[in-house]
Amino acid sequence: MSDVKTAETAAEAPVTKPAKPIAWPLGLAGVALVIAGSFLSWSYNGQILNDLSINFYPGGLQILAIIIALLSLVLLLAEKGPLTKLGSWLDATLGLRALGTGLALYMALVLVAITVQAHGLINVNPGGYVTTVGAVLLAVSGWMSPLRQLRDMSQARLPAWMEILTIGVLMAALLFMAAYALGLSDAWSFVLCLLFIATAATALFRSGAMTFVGHVGQRHRKVLTLGAFVAAFLFPFTQNGSDANMSIAGSVLVFSATAIGLNIVVGLAGLLDLGYIAFLGSGAYVAATLSTSAFATIGWKPPFLLVVLLGACVAAVLGLIIGSPTLRVSGDYLAIVTLGFGEIFRFSMFNLDGNNGPNLTNGPNGIPGIPDLELFGFNFGSGHTIAGIELGRFSNYYFLLLILVGGVVLAFSRLNDSRIGRGWVAIREDEKAAEAMGVNVFGLKLLAFAIGAFLAGLAGTIKAHQDGAVSPDQYIFLESAFLLAAIVLGGMGTIAGVLLGATILKLLPEKLRFFSEYRLLLFGLLLVLMMRFRPEGLVASKRRQLEFHEEDEALAVEIEEERLAVGEAK
Repeated sequence: MSDVKTAETAAEAPVTKPAKPIAWPLGLAGVALVIAGSFLSWSYNGQILNDLSINFYPGGLQILAIIIALLSLVLLLAEKGPLTKLGSWLDATLGLRALGTGLALYMALVLVAITVQAHGLINVNPGGYVTTVGAVLLAVSGWMSPLRQLRDMSQARLPAWMEILTIGVLMAALLFMAAYALGLSDAWSFVLCLLFIATAATALFRSGAMTFVGHVGQRHRKVLTLGAFVAAFLFPFTQNGSDANMSIAGSVLVFSATAIGLNIVVGLAGLLDLGYIAFLGSGAYVAATLSTSAFATIGWKPPFLLVVLLGACVAAVLGLIIGSPTLRVSGDYLAIVTLGFGEIFRFSMFNLDGNNGPNLTNGPNGIPGIPDLELFGFNFGSGHTIAGIELGRFSNYYFLLLILVGGVVLAFSRLNDSRIGRGWVAIREDEKAAEAMGVNVFGLKLLAFAIGAFLAGLAGTIKAHQDGAVSPDQYIFLESAFLLAAIVLGGMGTIAGVLLGATILKLLPEKLRFFSEYRLLLFGLLLVLMMRFRPEGLVASKRRQLEFHEEDEALAVEIEEERLAVGEAK
């Protein structure tokens, strides 16, 4: 969140320390050293960090350092130089501090990576040291620069075509970074790329640039939605037909669609569900048993569109069955009951093998050999070439899952803005008060469970065909815990937050397999840190944020002004 000060708050702002004369030239020197050092060799060993050993031919990680240096240069010129008009809107000092500190950490990690992988600090070439010194100078410059009183960012306006162009550039940058990060096979390079993304994002938020983008997004909401969809649609064309990367991307989409469904139950209605993965599994098992697999146990083979509806409806019915008797309890008791439901589902799939009951699921063996989908003559198992770019099997499923996620996001946003959504939020805030105001508490709770389960069942039917097999081991409690963690990490009740949280929790274990044994420890530590320093999540709604920061009067005023603006617009 930016520290932009409005005209009213600026008068009450404390007097800041004057700038030290050396700060600005120190920053320029830092930028020059970072760029010059990035064109020199960083490592003696060309096998490390995707080869940083060539002079005057920067590698990927060196280009990322140059990008941070160029962003710093823009902020420095906004402080003093030809971009001073921009400096009255952007908090260049906070942005520069974030960029300098982040780049210093980035270079420190680069030196550690080279030292560890090449067995000695001696393998670091002069370019690495020059860039490190430049990063430190940038950080020192940022911390020497003074904070400034800024104008209200909501008043910043550009011509409409420039604002739309801003959205396009932002989406293109996101697409580029997603493609670059997923294409990295080296774990150290991936971690450094994540640090670069975190540094750039922090600087954009701290400088207030993202506040401006947020206002632009509100003014051009349809363009923003269309731009995000187009960027996601173009993603497979950046992967050179890599089925491995697209398999990860498909898994992220399945996880995201399921997490958004759970967000209705947890984020909107405030019901703690620890067995939600069972609804995804029920949809997958319906698709598997009704497929043309040789191991399918039901002879009826309806078309897939009917299977999707059946899988979603079965999951919704399970949601109603578990919800009807258990929603009269809440809090810890509801969590325990839903946890038990998830385990009952998994053990039921184990035991429906013909020995302990009817043979529906083949027990622990599951149902393998599920064929690829074929819709309207389009075989999802075959590769295709479009504009000379090869798209493999998982790219086909990615497009289908993208449509599913779009539908789930649309359903969530429409429900959130509806009277039903207001009722869920009222129940979440104070169940007794909501009931006293005439809200049908039990009915809305049940509806939240049914809709959330329906959406998870939809995702499960596609997941079964994408994976080609289903087994009880895929639907353990740990998966439910990760779904819940994605919502807490991203931000309860928001779409962007849940998508971000789901991407982080699904992508990191796939790319950082070297610490797979410590995965639970690190995720637990991450959640503890989130609860301590940002309990509202990475991308929290302002109303949700205010619940954790009741003493923040500026935030309360901002929310009230937004509410009044929305009311006037209506």
